Amino acid sequence: MSKSRPSREASVAGLAAAAIALHLIARFALGAGEAAARAPLVAAVALGGVPLLAGVLRRLRERETGADLLAAIGIAASAAMGEWLVAAILVLMLSGGGALERFAAARASSALAALAKRMPRIAHRRGPDGTLDVDPADLVPGDVVVVYPHEACPVDGTVLEGHGRMDESYLTGEPFQIAKAPGSAALSGAINGETALVLAATRRATDSRYAAIMRVLEHAERDRPRIRRMSDKLAAWYVPLTLLLALAAGLLSRDANRFLAVLVVATPCPLILAVPVAVIGAVSLAASRGIVVRVPAVLERIARCRTVILDKTGTLTLGRPALTELSAAPGTDGSEALRLAAALEQYSRHPLARAILAAAREAKIPPAAAAEISEKPGEGLRGTVDGRSVRIVGRAAAGALGLSLPPQRPGLECFVLADGALAATLRFHDAPHPHSRPFLSHLSPAHGVRRIVLLSGDREAEARYLAEQVGISEVAAGKTPEEKVAFVRAETARGETLFAGDGINDAPALLAAGVGVALGTNSDVTTEAAGAVILAPDIGKLDELIHIGRRMRAIALQSAVGGMLASAVGMLAAACGLLPPLEGAILQEAIDLVAILNALRAAFPPRPLSDF
Repeated sequence: MSKSRPSREASVAGLAAAAIALHLIARFALGAGEAAARAPLVAAVALGGVPLLAGVLRRLRERETGADLLAAIGIAASAAMGEWLVAAILVLMLSGGGALERFAAARASSALAALAKRMPRIAHRRGPDGTLDVDPADLVPGDVVVVYPHEACPVDGTVLEGHGRMDESYLTGEPFQIAKAPGSAALSGAINGETALVLAATRRATDSRYAAIMRVLEHAERDRPRIRRMSDKLAAWYVPLTLLLALAAGLLSRDANRFLAVLVVATPCPLILAVPVAVIGAVSLAASRGIVVRVPAVLERIARCRTVILDKTGTLTLGRPALTELSAAPGTDGSEALRLAAALEQYSRHPLARAILAAAREAKIPPAAAAEISEKPGEGLRGTVDGRSVRIVGRAAAGALGLSLPPQRPGLECFVLADGALAATLRFHDAPHPHSRPFLSHLSPAHGVRRIVLLSGDREAEARYLAEQVGISEVAAGKTPEEKVAFVRAETARGETLFAGDGINDAPALLAAGVGVALGTNSDVTTEAAGAVILAPDIGKLDELIHIGRRMRAIALQSAVGGMLASAVGMLAAACGLLPPLEGAILQEAIDLVAILNALRAAFPPRPLSDF
């Protein structure tokens, strides 16, 4: 996210603050006349207050009222009565709240925005005239690009020359490096290792995986969510009561100053300012814990969710399958089959690759060098190892080759082919995350969750096997993405629902849930759909998010309701003629300060942040 110029609200707040300071200096330090001292205040109200009032009127025409309505009425009444200092103070309050709102929404995506710093501004394109530095946006498929050591890859491509490693941790959330050889795929944003690599670009930079992540940031910037929903609900009854009291005080006393004084003291700055401050603090706290809150309303709603729906793979499981069985074909040595598989898998990002490499390391089998690497969708992984043609494929691809395969069993599997013949069958098991069972068992007593549902596209037997391991009794298995959406929508219609998942197929369900949480950043589509993104694939972090949201809501309510109660006392005093408008504005500022200081507590973590 770019360092954009200050928002209009921030500029107006700065203008109002400067005008108030100039007025006080001119009047009390320089002894200027009343007209001269008043000039900066009039300018601030005219230049800053009028656009703010226009915005409030526009929302009022759209039948959208909120806590800023009283401030707008107060500004207009103060200006009409010549109380320019009071009007300028109200402009400062109202614009300050808007600036904080924009800052909070922008801060919500700051952790993802840090990824933008990885993208190089220059790409090294090789051509007939040598290697030239160009803008990555100018690269097209087929261009030959050189990536020097320790540089970020500027575009998705295929390695043509060189052997090395690339750090793709920005995709996996883990410090995981992938070996690269001719034929290997390289992703934009990955950090190159010690060796220069030559790539052939396979996509334009604007279509790359990294650019897709950047579009998430642009979406968050363009479609900033409202963050004062809580304050608007409170304002729904506070604003009408205040207007009635102000009108009654003015009419009964026949003193317009009492009407203005009540409005000034009643200006709900604890709502306009304190609630966004609490949200900013909670969003910042979450970001420091590896949780990106893209939609701040998530913080208000998550603690009220009574139904929790969870995806299976990568959410409740580690997402790191382990090799549990290797069945060598007759006449084939199992160690040799594992060596051939590891030789190819060191160049792959497939989830099973790590399991095969880990098994080879455990068996003390160093992976051999491989060449002519290719990994096309639906065709598996292929390459040449010690002069032999080696392929690693799934059941469908192996069956299409006419091979005789062992019966299918629950779990993940793949087949190693050497020179066209079946060499070995590899079977894998994805273990539950160690935090899954304790986290799920504490949801009901600690957070009032009534239902926990495992929603999976896997087969019924696999889903129920995991559900028994983690303590879930309700399972909806074998669901397509469309069926997942329908299920989540039906549950959300009954009450507040939280859905957590990590796969690209989970994106529609994340959007359908009351609160959608993505675990990990493997899918930019998923992170764009989610209201919050937990960067590390750890279900235990979801408990931290629930606690942060619940605490933020409590602190925001304390600041808002406490500030309004204090304002109510001041309103009664103003209605009785005991508090003039200027003194009322000063009192309101003191109330604001206390409310904001309390709201700042949301940025500081309690200990502990998790209770399971």
